[in-house]
Amino acid sequence: MRFLKYVAFVLPLCLSIPASAVDVGDKAPSFEAKDDTGADWKSSDHVGKKILVVYFYPADMTGGCTAQACGYRDKMESFSDAGVQVIGVSGDSVKNHVVFKKAHQLNFPLLADVDGKVAKAFGVPVALGEKTVTKEIDGVETLLLRTATAKRWTFVIDRDGKIAYKDSEVKAQQDPAKIEDVIKSLK
Repeated sequence: MRFLKYVAFVLPLCLSIPASAVDVGDKAPSFEAKDDTGADWKSSDHVGKKILVVYFYPADMTGGCTAQACGYRDKMESFSDAGVQVIGVSGDSVKNHVVFKKAHQLNFPLLADVDGKVAKAFGVPVALGEKTVTKEIDGVETLLLRTATAKRWTFVIDRDGKIAYKDSEVKAQQDPAKIEDVIKSLK
């Protein structure tokens, strides 16, 4: 009986182990999710055409995440000139992303990884579970729903579809400038 209790406890833990993280030099995983317009965004349509910056962040409309997103927004001309596309990924809904982009005039796609599959494909730790918060936006109380919360990690995918850079210890405010330097070093 004791053995069965042990198996009943350990087996679910084994089944929920996330995929291992991709590392520099690995082929980037294929992924897709709804973007902030509700359209399907597929990596296969973008990999090889530009250098991709894929950054995972915990939540729309929060301090660090807003600072990181606005940093990318402010450097977008430099990234575009270098042939780089930036993609933000979180477990927020498409509706949240629409609100977040409008509130902060973001100029790059945000992907709604509501089931955490994109984060898991990269090996980014992600917790599933609904979280709601009410924010005042344009004078209106707005309910925001997030169903997955990923850790803050950033990846750069080169034109060959390989991971050229990975940061699993991202500092939100410094991330865009750090990635700008990484892109310069790739040339």
